[in-house]
Amino acid sequence: MSVDIAVIDYGMGNLRSVSKAIEHVAPAASVVVTSDPAVIAAAGRVVFPGQGAAPDCMREIDARGLRQTIIDAARSKPFLGICMGMQVLFEHSEEGDTACLGILPGTVQRFPHEAMHDDRGNKLKVPHMGWNNVHQAAPHPLWVGIEEGARFYFVHSYFVQPISPDVIAGFSHYPFPFTCAVATGNIFAVQFHPEKSQNDGLTLLGNFVTWNPGERDTACDMSGAACA
Repeated sequence: MSVDIAVIDYGMGNLRSVSKAIEHVAPAASVVVTSDPAVIAAAGRVVFPGQGAAPDCMREIDARGLRQTIIDAARSKPFLGICMGMQVLFEHSEEGDTACLGILPGTVQRFPHEAMHDDRGNKLKVPHMGWNNVHQAAPHPLWVGIEEGARFYFVHSYFVQPISPDVIAGFSHYPFPFTCAVATGNIFAVQFHPEKSQNDGLTLLGNFVTWNPGERDTACDMSGAACA
């Protein structure tokens, strides 16, 4: 059976919620939740979701023999990382002093205790949990149909720090600006949960299932923006 979209199963993450959201926006597509490297390698597109802690995530990836499979997929086909599936694309996480996949240059850092207060001095909780505005740092086909500053749903205590600002596709504030979306080549990854973000989240997932990296996006051209 040919697979259009593989959702990587490494034992962590709300996989059913992610797969059902993708099936909703792409009812004609073959969507499979799988930990089989051969199925992932053969799929047309790959979604890499995740929840939990970085050390557990990397341990489970290696226990299932998925490290090279994920690296190869991120190099070769439309690839969407979600939450922990974004963080471990980078080189290192402060969470458990964990070496990650190293696909993208940069680190993952915890929200610093001393900075966690609003402009009135009120303490902000970690994890950052709930709806927050996402600002589009650069045009991209996955942003098409989503308004600047649209709200998405977050649950996280750590955030990514890319070495190159060129990969930053979106940012949010809690209480300072932090990167919440990155894009380079065939990779798009987000800290928030599109599958929990109602219409805008479904729009992003719908854009992903029709995205052809390297081709200009017609909707972007019509809006006057240049998309990657």
